[in-house]
Amino acid sequence: MATNAIDRTRRMLSLVTYLRERPGARVDEVARAFGISQDELISDLSVLPMCGTSFRGGDLLDIDTDGEHIWWYNAEATGSSAGEPLRLAADEATALLVAARAVATLPGLRDGDREALLRATAKLEAAAGESAGASSRLSVTFESEGEVFAVADRALTERRRLRIRYYSPGRDELTDREIDPVRLFAVGHTYLEAWCRRSEARRTFRLDRVASVELLDTPADPPPVEPRDLSEGLVQPAASDPEVIIEVGPGGRWVAEYYPHDTAEELPDGGLRITLRTPDPATLRRLALRLGRDGRIVAPAQLADSAREAARAALAAYDTPA
Repeated sequence: MATNAIDRTRRMLSLVTYLRERPGARVDEVARAFGISQDELISDLSVLPMCGTSFRGGDLLDIDTDGEHIWWYNAEATGSSAGEPLRLAADEATALLVAARAVATLPGLRDGDREALLRATAKLEAAAGESAGASSRLSVTFESEGEVFAVADRALTERRRLRIRYYSPGRDELTDREIDPVRLFAVGHTYLEAWCRRSEARRTFRLDRVASVELLDTPADPPPVEPRDLSEGLVQPAASDPEVIIEVGPGGRWVAEYYPHDTAEELPDGGLRITLRTPDPATLRRLALRLGRDGRIVAPAQLADSAREAARAALAAYDTPA
């Protein structure tokens, strides 16, 4: 079953209460109770230590696991006697009010969530008193990704199809697609995994590359697909993908850290000869242009020629009068 960001947040809030009442709980039993895999539970546990009543020492959740049991060393941090009641400073109240009003304007927000947010905003305004006045003179406009996320989250909840215009950097083109959302997730950027009706296959879309999004009345009906295991990262090349060889100088060694690869052989000049696989080698042209003098594509020859032509075209553009 697909899990979106809001569902995960709700689950983690419930997880805090569950673990506080069960010291030393077993990982497999907790995962079974929440209907998730053990890997998903471990992922949640890696986030919880960054949460708490404040960022002061001792107020963050001190939760750890040995892979079999879960230990919470300061469960009292969220108890009824945890610290003094928090009071918002004027700048904190202003920031919260501005953010709440901005989120309430997102077009994809569900009506129930919008109403709850407006009620919470009204209570915050009353509590903030004079501090609320400054917030009314400020406004925030979200970039398109915020709107796309809200519409995609609503589509997941209501099981509805989306129509999007999507920019593919490898082909440098915009395409129109109808997709059935499967789940939202974040790995560096925020992505939407969906069944693409244009390609009749599962595809992953980066939200900041969605030029427009429309929520359709058509019910989403993706075929049953096993959620991808993202523990090894978003890009997980298959053994059948085309092989690409790149040579980088000392200034390009970072490529081996950011790109999954088969081998990375040391070169005499301090660089690396990197062998990797990718389902779409054309996407590596951008990498070659980014590397400049610090790297070059060695094979396949057709991709190397394509990268050189792209570099010549880019240089020629600087010589063309505006």
